[in-house]
Amino acid sequence: MKSVLESDLKKYVQITNQNKNGLIEFNFALGDPSLYVELALPLKQFENFCKKNGVSYLTKQQEIDVENEKHKWKYGEIGTLKYKKEQIK
Repeated sequence: MKSVLESDLKKYVQITNQNKNGLIEFNFALGDPSLYVELALPLKQFENFCKKNGVSYLTKQQEIDVENEKHKWKYGEIGTLKYKKEQIK
């Protein structure tokens, strides 16, 4: 069984939780970060999965975009979360 997903689409990962048993819960997407599957792997297998598949972690802005899109599907209107950059003094 192959552990690499062959695709020309960009692969995205968003970690959603790490439980006390060491399982990493995460969203995995191809091409569009808002269309994902929820997966869970032990830490070492997760790291191996990410390395072999050359994934990109979602940026804060992408995470917000995904949350706003979920809100749209659930409530019929786009969410209003916004990314605020920290100001450097």
